[in-house]
Amino acid sequence: MAKSRNLTLALIVIAFAQLMVVLDTTIVNVALPSIQRALRFSATDLEWVVNGYSLAFGGLLLLGGRAGDLFGRRRMFIAGVLLFAGGSLAGGLATTSTWLIVSRVIQGAGGAIVAPTALSLIADTFQEGPARNRALAIYAGAAGGGGAVGLILGGLIVNYLSWRWVLFVNVPIALALALAAPRVLAASDARSGRLDLPGAISVTGGMTLLVYGLSRAGTQGWSDSVTVAALGFGAALLVLFVLLELRSKQPLMPLRIFANRNRTGAYLLRMVAGATTLAVLFFLTQILQNVLGYSPLRAGFAFLPLGVGIVITAQVTSRLVGRIGARLPITLGSLIVAGGLAWLTRVNVQSTYVLDILPALIALSVGLGLIFFPTTVVAVAGASRHESGVASAVLNVSQQLGGSIGLAVLGTIAANVAKGQLVNVRPTRALISQAVTAGFATAFEIGVVIALAGFVLALLVIRVRSPKAAPAALAKAA
Repeated sequence: MAKSRNLTLALIVIAFAQLMVVLDTTIVNVALPSIQRALRFSATDLEWVVNGYSLAFGGLLLLGGRAGDLFGRRRMFIAGVLLFAGGSLAGGLATTSTWLIVSRVIQGAGGAIVAPTALSLIADTFQEGPARNRALAIYAGAAGGGGAVGLILGGLIVNYLSWRWVLFVNVPIALALALAAPRVLAASDARSGRLDLPGAISVTGGMTLLVYGLSRAGTQGWSDSVTVAALGFGAALLVLFVLLELRSKQPLMPLRIFANRNRTGAYLLRMVAGATTLAVLFFLTQILQNVLGYSPLRAGFAFLPLGVGIVITAQVTSRLVGRIGARLPITLGSLIVAGGLAWLTRVNVQSTYVLDILPALIALSVGLGLIFFPTTVVAVAGASRHESGVASAVLNVSQQLGGSIGLAVLGTIAANVAKGQLVNVRPTRALISQAVTAGFATAFEIGVVIALAGFVLALLVIRVRSPKAAPAALAKAA
């Protein structure tokens, strides 16, 4: 009984850490107008409140995962949550825009340590089989539903407290996690070896420039000289990183983790899931508030079915995967996500929440719940113990990159369609709303194509059909 209780407490600590990191990508979005007024951000600089976190998080994920493998995952987990708490406290106390942006970068660095080590700690703490599957289901639910929870929590905090508490709220949570971790999480010994600093510098620089270029493309366009330069240099650094890893005796990211087609397929499918999730959250937030006139609080609660549905579906899927394998849920989930996005293409200025948005959110929650858990299982299964941190980090990197790429591409498409509808017309509020919704509808149409590509990918790449076949297939990745 005591062992069962300790495992439950360990899972609570890991799940709350993941939830804290994921929801922070969206909780600040609701507070941006208040932050802009309080700290006198310009319209162009305000995006750095979000991008500062995303750049540090995406750029340092691989380094965080490898550090956990080398220096001990529990030790790095505690260091990560404390760094996250420090960044959150500093951000809540910020009196200038620069102060806040630096604080968000510190938060992102802490999150880049916490996210991969949290997933690796599940492998360290729970034995492979039903117990680990249940733990991974809760982890996947936290990862998938965190964005929607962030919008709800952000709306509540901004409405009843202050934008500063959007950041302050992380401090007691992170401190509680740091205190509980040594008592409930399994310790992993530090390994002899060195950190691949040339690889770390090249991949961190490449990822940072790539994420920055993709984020900038969404606002400045793909032809912007800074966007092109960032993407070009980012791609060059990533090519250099691959060359360095091929020659290194102790690589930051052993390329053999991609040798198994199932794991590589899981990474690609998480990119698809990340692209659709972030785009839906971003576009629907604007539709609900700017077109349908919802308050931030009401808009946040409108996303509740998405978060709850992902968590419930992930729990159900954790029981099904043990019987039917991972391939069927992933392929079915991709189709359902495509259906949910297709429903959203009907959106217009006369749309209602119950008829035009809620059914799509329910479909998306089921589809994403069917994808998040099985891809998590496939990505970490078969990885050798000392490389599970890197395998976990790549899974997070895939979702982060997918979100950035998807939002940049779909955001640019939506903006171009909206601009095209306003050419040679006098822009009234009604016409602007109509043009904006037309742009979002077109973006959702492209989202359908992306989701269907994920369906085809799952059919062609994922080969884990049944529980009996899974261990042999996944073991080849070790």
